[in-house]
Amino acid sequence: MSDSFADQTADQNAAPSGTGCVECLESAGWWFHLRRCTACGHIGCCDSSPMQHATAHSAETGHPIVRSFEPGENWFWNYQTAEFATGPVLSPPDHRPVDQPAPGPAGRVPDDWEARLHP
Repeated sequence: MSDSFADQTADQNAAPSGTGCVECLESAGWWFHLRRCTACGHIGCCDSSPMQHATAHSAETGHPIVRSFEPGENWFWNYQTAEFATGPVLSPPDHRPVDQPAPGPAGRVPDDWEARLHP
């Protein structure tokens, strides 16, 4: 394991909070892609999503690093520096269920979802 900032702030044993954005699921919202907080496992929606819950979680908690929670992606992002980061192996699962669509969740995504994304 490297001695990066992400490694220092990550809890490798923190399980993901679920399979979708916590706040979107609670509010009947929807997301484009998902991000996982490395400090606590919170799953939030990405900055392209309408509500940007992963960034909001970072701002509210001071947890600076997220990892993509999308299948096939293993990158980390540091909100404090606005740069990609390196990080440790986190407890599974590494991504949302592969049968869960993106955007998601199924049944909540509006037909004009692309027009509702943040640039």
